[in-house]
Amino acid sequence: MLFKQIIGQTDVKDRLLGMVSEGRIPHALLFTGPEGCGNLPAAFAFAQYLFCKSKTADDACGQCPSCLKAGKLAHPDLHLVFPIAKSKDVRKSDDVVKEFRELFLEQPYMSLNDWFNTLDAENKQPIIPTEESNDIIKKLSYTSYEGGYKIMVIWQPEKMNAESANKLLKILEEPPDQTLFVMVCNHPEQLLATIISRVQQIPFYKLTTDDITKALVSQYGCQEQAARQASLLSDGDYREAQQLLQHNDAGSGFLAHFRAFMLIALKFDAFKATAWVDDNAKSGRERQKQFLQYSLEIFRDCLMLNYAGPELVRHSGEEKEFLNKFARFVHRRNYEKLVEEFNSAYYYVERNANPKILFMDLMLKTNELINIPA
Repeated sequence: MLFKQIIGQTDVKDRLLGMVSEGRIPHALLFTGPEGCGNLPAAFAFAQYLFCKSKTADDACGQCPSCLKAGKLAHPDLHLVFPIAKSKDVRKSDDVVKEFRELFLEQPYMSLNDWFNTLDAENKQPIIPTEESNDIIKKLSYTSYEGGYKIMVIWQPEKMNAESANKLLKILEEPPDQTLFVMVCNHPEQLLATIISRVQQIPFYKLTTDDITKALVSQYGCQEQAARQASLLSDGDYREAQQLLQHNDAGSGFLAHFRAFMLIALKFDAFKATAWVDDNAKSGRERQKQFLQYSLEIFRDCLMLNYAGPELVRHSGEEKEFLNKFARFVHRRNYEKLVEEFNSAYYYVERNANPKILFMDLMLKTNELINIPA
């Protein structure tokens, strides 16, 4: 992975390059940021830059033997740890490292959900077990193969159980020479405070709409309007934007789904509500999350249309026509509560809540909220 392949995050890349040029690389780094921000590909780009034998001031060469191995995540001094679905056949990351490499090379902005779908383990709990910590300590006790850095990339360290995390504390504080930990984390608040105190945090932020739009047009050769629509709905998550774009009916499909939901919620019809909920349950968790994100964008534009002016509305075409009719149902008295309920639903979809119960409850609450007079 090269730095030039990382979308946006210019300040972070400059900071990492500065560490190397100044010879001031901490022994443990924590790349924090929301899903789809690029902190995982950046970790591998940083590792490749350190391994590169012909690096320039701003990137690895991409052609030397070290780069070729690191680019395939197969460098002998690059070690990988990530969440697994523990079973009798899978006890640690090395048991499925081949599958991890293949997925990353295909989709560098992969999510945890992508990874567990690959393992056919979507409904299992991701974990970095205690056995993994023992393996980390063992691997880092060896001399490096190529005489340089030994780099341990830990993706989603927040999935370590307490015993596993505690075992790493000593080696994090006093690692062997030329050893670098790079932890890639989406939820640092879930990490032990003792781990956070031993690492230097490098914050990544949500990608901008412009950065995502340019990247989508470059990667897929799509129309800029379609790329911008996907980027607006993705909320700074490049992986989410890719998935939205790959649904050819992303805009119109979500609009029809949202319109049907709101028509049923406005004058609650139990028979139609059950049919909508059953159909929605078949769409899968990612599609349900995208629908909820789309709904939040619609609520936002309703508020803009009502109180700030049409020039601040992000949607266009058929969606803007719909907004002109629907916006009167979203106002100061119910907006915050609608956003709260849809955000809460998103949270529980991510955690495998029963979609039929969840969305029926959401529809009943929406019925109450959109009938509140302005």
